[in-house]
Amino acid sequence: MTGIPPIVDATAAVMHGPDPRLRAEAIEGPGGRERHDALAARIGALGTVEVRPPPSQPEATPPARFRVAAWNIERCKHVGPTAALLARTGADLLLLSEMDHGMARSGNRHTTAEVAAALGHGHAFATEFVELGLGDDRERGWHAGGINVEGLHGNAIASRHPLRAAARVALDDGGRWFAEGAPHEQRRIGGRCAVVAIVDTAAGPLAAASLHLESHSDPADRLAQVSRLLAALDRLAPGLPAVVGGDFNTAALPAGVDPADRDSAWFTAPGTLEPLFDAFAGAGFAWREANTPEPTCRTLPDGHPLPPFRRIDWVFVRGVSAAAPRTWAAVDDHGSAISDHELLTVDVTMDGGTGAA
Repeated sequence: MTGIPPIVDATAAVMHGPDPRLRAEAIEGPGGRERHDALAARIGALGTVEVRPPPSQPEATPPARFRVAAWNIERCKHVGPTAALLARTGADLLLLSEMDHGMARSGNRHTTAEVAAALGHGHAFATEFVELGLGDDRERGWHAGGINVEGLHGNAIASRHPLRAAARVALDDGGRWFAEGAPHEQRRIGGRCAVVAIVDTAAGPLAAASLHLESHSDPADRLAQVSRLLAALDRLAPGLPAVVGGDFNTAALPAGVDPADRDSAWFTAPGTLEPLFDAFAGAGFAWREANTPEPTCRTLPDGHPLPPFRRIDWVFVRGVSAAAPRTWAAVDDHGSAISDHELLTVDVTMDGGTGAA
């Protein structure tokens, strides 16, 4: 039985990583499912969602029309430029993935809290993984000798208006990054997750979800993860209008697509390649009006990753109208990449849209 509950709705104002002794125990011992689950059950960060209100109470209820941003910020290693780009978009509700909290590779900062504070937002943060090492091969070289103060990595929602009913939804059983034979320095405790919360608008409540599907997966695995999210939304926000955004790792879609071709089959009917789209459609979600066809990855200054790229980041909407989707270049004021994923925005209106795909 997994050590991570399928849905966690316990909240805390501050989240911390595991005791250093527990981290050392996890690194030194064997891998495997049983041991992973026993360790996960002892880590409070996997059983709570960190929720902080906006620094100042908004004067009015959120309008029925507002802008949503979705962005995989690749550890959020550049907090200042990240907040500046998000501010330029004018987004009111942010669906953020790959957010570090107390990782050496991102300066041991609580990146969600700092970005949200810079924008005057509150936030909900859910831990996806407790990172037992310094990161991937490149990061271990760059930060050799560094120490992770908290060692947390996850997904977040940030909003200029209060969030309520926040929850962590487990999208898999966890443990695949703690398998027998996996290098100790790459071990992670936890699994892919979504963070869900509700925003009360002038036209009624809206459910929001930020997620990150597994990168080492296939279409069937991604469908299973999305199915878990949709089942959780039925429990957490039954019948509510909803917006879901994040990194779906839709690797079965073609790379190098002409962004001008909105009518190609991969974009209008992608379910034959990635059945998760049909699952969303069956639950009343739309995507065509909420996205553009551009690829959503880019090369970082160190030359990684390399093209050709595909669209792996998406926004899905239900019960709202979507307009003016845009894919923003994830670069700072000097044109240097600050993430290997582009930033998405879309304007949504709480007007009782059908959500039909």
